[in-house]
Amino acid sequence: MLFPTTIAGSLPKPEWLAEPNRLWAPWKSSGDELARAKRDATLLALKLQDDAGIDIVTEGEQSRQHFVHGFLERIEGIDFAHKVEMGIRKDRYKAMVPQVVAPLRLKGRVHAEEARIARTHTARQLKFTLPGPMTIIDTLADKYYGDRVKMAFAFAELLNEEAKALQADGVDVIQFDEPAFNVFMDEVSDWGIKALERAAEGLTCATAVHICYGYGIKANTDWKATLGNEWRQYEDIFPAIADSPIQQVAIECRNSHVPLELLGLLKGKVVQAGVIDVASDTVETAEDVVKVIDEVAKFVPKSNIVATTNCGMAPMHRDIAEAKLMALGAGAALARERLG
Repeated sequence: MLFPTTIAGSLPKPEWLAEPNRLWAPWKSSGDELARAKRDATLLALKLQDDAGIDIVTEGEQSRQHFVHGFLERIEGIDFAHKVEMGIRKDRYKAMVPQVVAPLRLKGRVHAEEARIARTHTARQLKFTLPGPMTIIDTLADKYYGDRVKMAFAFAELLNEEAKALQADGVDVIQFDEPAFNVFMDEVSDWGIKALERAAEGLTCATAVHICYGYGIKANTDWKATLGNEWRQYEDIFPAIADSPIQQVAIECRNSHVPLELLGLLKGKVVQAGVIDVASDTVETAEDVVKVIDEVAKFVPKSNIVATTNCGMAPMHRDIAEAKLMALGAGAALARERLG
């Protein structure tokens, strides 16, 4: 099939899961009820993607409060009780982050429940996202290792352990989210790719890395306004990614000012081309999606294009995100008809 579709990872949570304490406090809901709510939200996310005609679905990250912290919560050696303020993405914005205070070790499986629920309830290909090592270490404070690279590889080993288990759960594509790759360009070639390769070592399912300029939050949109008319950061890191065994690259292509000719540097890779803008509330049409796919096809073989979203849609209003999801599916179907 030409132009299969997927989403970058996350979907907005239903209101009853986004604020469970406020909504459920009068009934003093138990942990079991919250687990059931997460399961129900996962099933809803799968249904929405199925209705939209998405070919490679995710569980929508419905059981995670944050795309990085959702992984960290199951790791020993991290102190969530005493968060500290830290600059994220070279001080693009400040955040309260947990601290690494001891050797890192998985407490057990991290995402087994949501992966197995998703695998049980869809016959479509299943993609699962994990944060990449460089992005993880840029999203917490180090009070133990004293060495960014050493800590990144410690996380890469844990990611690899969970990724192999997800593969055994029946996951078809494992994607590592590395937005830090467009911030620390020198370090990407120096050690970032190597850490990513360690995280994916031994996997036989499809592997992907997602790089992006971030959600449509104010800190990111303000930063993007300083980047000029052409965003060429990827020119520095695409050759290194092309030389890696990672098979797919998810990249924003709509309204991002990334010169699409840079995609030609990703020779041999499947490109998950972002055809839906998650930094705008304007809902794309099927024609909009076809136009972006057609432009990407000038630099990437059609057989290597997967239509996706620029990033996850978690911060968006749910009705807008759902409409964009439908546009993604409809646009890819129209592209198959016209461009196939």
